[in-house]
Amino acid sequence: MILQSLAGLPAFLVYFCTALVAVAAYLFVYTRVTPHDEFLLIRDNNPAAAIALGLSLLGFALPLVSAIAHSANVWDCLIWAVVALIVQIIVFYIVKIPVPKLSQRIADGELAAAIWLGLASLAAGALNAASMIY
Repeated sequence: MILQSLAGLPAFLVYFCTALVAVAAYLFVYTRVTPHDEFLLIRDNNPAAAIALGLSLLGFALPLVSAIAHSANVWDCLIWAVVALIVQIIVFYIVKIPVPKLSQRIADGELAAAIWLGLASLAAGALNAASMIY
């Protein structure tokens, strides 16, 4: 019975490690696209940066979860992870339209700007995940 339970362990490890690589790649790319330095701001105890980045990460993770659950293979999963990353970058630029100087406001610790960006990212991620109906 235990061996049957562990039969899926290799697939779990492949998808879990793939997800970790995708998350690291997301954080690397996303933090280069945004004008503010999220990790520096977080190290400096800026809650706005933590909220915005954390929620955008959730907005990326939701479609990644859907891709893992529905993909035919790891390459398929990675393709959808790239789509999720692109969606999050697009959301960042769209959200800036009604909120001028969004990055500066987050860098200045303005929570309203961070919550707006974060929740828009999360909403886009949820819609992205639900749209993956292959």
